[in-house]
Amino acid sequence: MKKFVSDKAVVALGGGLDSTCLLLKLLSEGKAVRAYGFNYGQKHQIELKKARRNVRFLQEKGFPLSFQEINLVDVFAENTSSLVASTGLDIPHGNYNEDIMRSTVVPLRNVIFSSIIYSKAINWAVLTDSNVVIALGLHSGDHAVSPDCRPESHRACKKAYELSDWNSDKVDYEAPFVNVNKGAVLAAGLEAMQKMGFRKQEMLRVLRNTHSCYDPTPTGESCGLCGTCRERLEAFAANGLKDPVKYVKGIL
Repeated sequence: MKKFVSDKAVVALGGGLDSTCLLLKLLSEGKAVRAYGFNYGQKHQIELKKARRNVRFLQEKGFPLSFQEINLVDVFAENTSSLVASTGLDIPHGNYNEDIMRSTVVPLRNVIFSSIIYSKAINWAVLTDSNVVIALGLHSGDHAVSPDCRPESHRACKKAYELSDWNSDKVDYEAPFVNVNKGAVLAAGLEAMQKMGFRKQEMLRVLRNTHSCYDPTPTGESCGLCGTCRERLEAFAANGLKDPVKYVKGIL
């Protein structure tokens, strides 16, 4: 089978560590990237604010990157997830692989995101008569509680998209982190920044402008207790680094 080659990528950029490291990886490979952030009524909308900061920084450094925020609040209204503000449910504290964390699952969120950016990629591919790849930052740490983050879901969506448009031969769907943990995701982001010639302070700036916590304070400090905070802290420890984001005083 002929290898799919593209110098263009479309990515779902939530502003968290996973999607940011994925963005860095794509840019380090020389791809022009169109990034899309999604406002779905999440409690931690600070992630979108931080995504815009990193986009501006990368644009100022001359990387071929655009960003658009898409409003999906109505799509995810009447949701059952504690992650969505309108539910009024509390975010549980604990490790991400515990059953209690299932309340944070937003049903089919990643399937919906991937279908939207696949459509964006199809149009870009047709308009430029070129190949485009779409990418999501799914990783193995999400597999325990999020079915739409698993390799089986990724493969099924990819097949469905291939069957659903006349121009699907111009688009491929990648999830390069789907079989690795968050520590490896962070390692890939660090490697990408080194490849792009970032200074240490620039690398810390980018990482500081990511957000993972599901239960931040009103001023944006991470709780340090929810599953994503614990997983993030483990990822930094695995890479011999201290997380540069602010946590609630006395937590760490």
